[in-house]
Amino acid sequence: MKKLFGTFGVRRIANKQLTPEFASKLSAAFGSLIDGKVAVGGDTRTSTPMIKHAVIAGLLSSGCDVVDLGILPTPTVQYAVRKYYDAGVIITASHNPPEYNGIKFVDEHGIGVKEEIEEKIEKIFFEEKVERVPWENIGSTTRNRRIIREYIDEVIKRVDADIIREANFTVVVDCGSGAASYTTPYLLRELGCEVLSLNCQPDGFFPGRNPEPTPENLKDLMNTVKASGADLGIAHDGDADRTICIDENGEFIFGDKTFALVEKKMLKENKGGLIVTTVATTSAIYDIAKENNGKVITTPVGDLIVARTLKEKKGLFGGEENGGLIFPDFVYGRDGALSAAKILEIMAEEGKPISKLVAELPKYYSEKMKIRCPDELKPKVMATIQEKVEKDPKIDRIDTTDGVKIFKEDGWVIIRPSGTEPIFRCFAEAKSQEKATQMAKWGISIVKKSINEMS
Repeated sequence: MKKLFGTFGVRRIANKQLTPEFASKLSAAFGSLIDGKVAVGGDTRTSTPMIKHAVIAGLLSSGCDVVDLGILPTPTVQYAVRKYYDAGVIITASHNPPEYNGIKFVDEHGIGVKEEIEEKIEKIFFEEKVERVPWENIGSTTRNRRIIREYIDEVIKRVDADIIREANFTVVVDCGSGAASYTTPYLLRELGCEVLSLNCQPDGFFPGRNPEPTPENLKDLMNTVKASGADLGIAHDGDADRTICIDENGEFIFGDKTFALVEKKMLKENKGGLIVTTVATTSAIYDIAKENNGKVITTPVGDLIVARTLKEKKGLFGGEENGGLIFPDFVYGRDGALSAAKILEIMAEEGKPISKLVAELPKYYSEKMKIRCPDELKPKVMATIQEKVEKDPKIDRIDTTDGVKIFKEDGWVIIRPSGTEPIFRCFAEAKSQEKATQMAKWGISIVKKSINEMS
């Protein structure tokens, strides 16, 4: 069982567990498995320069040449690696609070490395078998500061820029002071939008809001969209791989709705195709696929699992319910900028406000809740939960692809331990909001009982 890696990469509190020594040693372990040029980039967190320099030192010590991409979105690093380099390291804790940071390793395709590689990295790390090359073979460093410009240009090529420009949209962008500050406001202006910006100054303290784009954290954006009469609000997480939309009325749109909108467009354009998503995503995905000659494959939660499945199965489109959409012909990972551009393209082509487009989707209601649980208790708590639900005669069936997904007559609820935080997550979906909330609370109560039994 892995000791360091979570759903995607290693995340810890900066300068507490995630120290320069830890980062250097872990990256040297990765570098011991890599032969070639490794791109390194990170988000705006205050600890990113410290961790990045340590990562670069570790890679150089194992003989890798390093290309420093600077501070930029995660999908931009993944794009660069896929096109130009042999591997990559991304310094980010994504949506986690500012005290956290993380290290993500990606392969030559820009996809998070496979589990067996993570296990090899841990083996090298813990057994002190890092390959340190002699002085004459220490790697060299170069920079690439043009990659953000190239990435924005490539996003624009993948949408109908002219029709978006003709629509003259007004968009409020909330980058959360994260890495999107370097991309999304500029991209949208080049697409002809009037851009009003919130929290678009890079700042690793995240003074305007928490990096996670939840309804609680986006009140300012919701109010600004409504007060300004904007057509759309767009918010990103810390590393800009997720996009959350606010409609013209200032209402929060959950990520599974934008997933469904883009899925519908992609299937229509391509006359069908394979969609890959996780077990936690809305049933609307299946309804839309059925109507548009599509097929859906589900995976455990985690964008790298979805990305790898898209590559292996030659999928058309994929993603998660949290606003993370994957366009495999461009980046094998969640891509906040292309997601934003695609949403605007759909609005321009349909000539409808986003609230109407969402209202036309198959109708389901969801509720998301979470509860704290120490990481060391998660396996035992999960086993107890599974045992409890398997004995419940009121449950129609369960799916254990990831955690436990419980199907009832009027909806479903999934209970699973987070791979990035000391919490359990509980997602529920039903045909009414009241029922979805009730099911989510029921799921949380099971987790709470199971944790108490461990205490």
